[in-house]
Formats: sequence, structure tokens, C-alpha cells
Amino acid sequence: MKKVGITGQAGFMGTHLFNFLNLKDNIETIPFEDAFFDDEAVLENFITQCDVIVHLAAMNRHDDQQVIYDTNILLTEKLIAACERSKSKPHILFSSSTQEKQDNLYGQSKQKGRELFEDWAKLNDARFTGMIIPNVFGPFGQPYYNSVVATFCHQLTHGETPQIHVDGEVKLIYINDLSEEFYNKIIADEIQSVNKYEVPHRIAVKVSTILNLLTGYKNDYLEKGIFPDLSNPFELALFNTFRCYIPESHFPFHLTKHADNRGVFVEIARTNTSGQFSYSTTVPGITRGNHYHTRKAERFAVIKGKAKIQLRRIGTNHLIEYELNGEQPSFVDMPIWYTHNIINTGDEELVTLFWINEPFNQDDPDTYFETV
Repeated sequence: MKKVGITGQAGFMGTHLFNFLNLKDNIETIPFEDAFFDDEAVLENFITQCDVIVHLAAMNRHDDQQVIYDTNILLTEKLIAACERSKSKPHILFSSSTQEKQDNLYGQSKQKGRELFEDWAKLNDARFTGMIIPNVFGPFGQPYYNSVVATFCHQLTHGETPQIHVDGEVKLIYINDLSEEFYNKIIADEIQSVNKYEVPHRIAVKVSTILNLLTGYKNDYLEKGIFPDLSNPFELALFNTFRCYIPESHFPFHLTKHADNRGVFVEIARTNTSGQFSYSTTVPGITRGNHYHTRKAERFAVIKGKAKIQLRRIGTNHLIEYELNGEQPSFVDMPIWYTHNIINTGDEELVTLFWINEPFNQDDPDTYFETV
């Protein structure tokens, strides 16, 4: 069991890594708050509890580039000073950037920070791993701050028009893949005490290609409820990222009910990808679910009875609730990293249809139980 602390735990990368590591049986996460940097004793106490520290805390953007540089160096120096005062030698993993090679103060702050940690590790016979990371994208990234993907997703789901200023090629890694890279370094037994690791990107793609894919998700999925082709890992990651920017008010999505003297017909899901269809019946007062997924796209469609669907993003207390009624067939789609359930709130049997983009695999279920 390794005890791991993450500076910048509340940020985009930190939140994902914290949640990812909490799924591992061989990892214990040590909570961190940004305020720890302002109290030497509290910071030292945090450090002494950790076998490994992943240093993610940093400033990415500011109108004054010098503020970015000074802030990032100061955070590094505070962490090193606290290690020296407490005579602690945790394995430190540092998130640097491919921008080290570019002529900007953010990149320079990352390179300088890595060099400071290397000097500390050599002087104290400690372990250090400098991670050179390409552009990262994924759910819950902050638009206009974390990535162009986050900005485009926000704009397309909030009635804005994205613009491409430079249609260059970007090298990307999905946040789930990056979390796996960090995990592998955390548990690895490196021979060398000081290591520099260039994290490989997963895809190189033009900005216009990204925007075209996201625009397709807006036109087909957001407006019509049609699932795109999800067989390509990058496009699945991009689609799951897009879904997390959709406003809560978008659901439940009401379906068209065609009625005549024979009865009614309702189309539940139109997809351009493979998947698994299923249904359940639920007696009054019973709750199903209370679990979340990290990669699966899933739809709940109520066709008979009354139901309440509840969702809560992992690591938050914000509860989302939707009321559905089979008299007006409708569906709610489950974003990844949101625990969810469905409750029969009526007096009759509830009938729910489900679609998910991959069949259930007992050996790799991607289903994690947590009460909403």
C-alpha cells in the first residue's frame, strides 16, 4: 500500500488522478488543499504522511506571464523546503510540459521547476520523476484555460460559435490515459533515483478535425439524441468529454410518441455504433443503480410508470434529479464519473429501457458502486 498525495488535487488533472487512484486497492490517497502551501507546519505534516507526492499545483494562465513563472517556482520551492525541514524524502512526480521547449515563461517555469527537483533529489538521495506531458483533454476541464477541447465543448453546448485562429496539429493525451501513466510511475521500482519521462501522446490531430467531430456531436447527439460511432478510442474519449459540458436542463429528452388505433410506437435510441440493449422492471419504491462508469456511454429511457433519476459527480455533493413519466416517454444519458440511480416513484411497475455502448464484461465491468 503506497500513500500518495497530490498537490493541486482540486484542479483538472488533480481531480481525475485523485478519483482514479481511489479505485486502486494498493493506493491510499492523502487529501491535500491549496491552503497547505500557506502554512509551513501543515505542509510538512502532509509531506510526512506521503510515500509519493504528485506535484500538479501550478498556474497555467495569467495576463502577466511573469506572475505565472514566479508562482510556479514559488510552489516548487515551498515543497522542497518543507521536505528538507521535515527530513522527508518522498518519491516526487512532477508534471512538466512539452512547452518546456517553447519560448514562454510558463514553459520556462516548468523546466526550472523540474531542474530544482532534480537538484534536491541528487543532494538528498531521493527519488524524482519529471513527467513531460503533452496537451491533456477530458471531462470537466475549464474552458479558456485547460485546453482547446474544453473551450470548444463549452461553446458548442452553450450556444456560442467556436473559432479557429491557427489550424495547427496538436498532440493529445486523454486524462484517463494520463492518470494511468502516473499510476504506473507511482508503483514502479525505478533503478535510477532521478528520471525524466516524456509521456507519449496518443494522437496528433488538427484543430479543425477536433472541431468537426465536436460539431457533429452537437448536431446529431445534442439536438437529435443520436449516438455517434464510438469504435475509435480517441473519438469515444472526445465524445465522453463533450457530454460532460451539456447543461443539466437538457434532460430529460422527450421522445416522439406515435399513436393510432393499434397503440403507440416510440423510437428509443438511434446509434451509429454497436452496443447492448436491455430493459428492467422495478416495483414501486425500489431503487436501482447507485454506480458510475469511467468510459461507458449509457441511456435510461422510461416507457412505463413514474421514475426519479438521480446523478452526482464523484467527489462533489451536487445532486441532480430528473422526474420521468412513461406517459411522455423520455430519456436521460449518464455522463462518465457520475454515480446514478433510478427510483420507481409511482404506484405501478416501472419499465425502463437501457442502452450502453459496450456489452457487460464480468472481467472488466467499468462499474463502480457508490450511493448517489
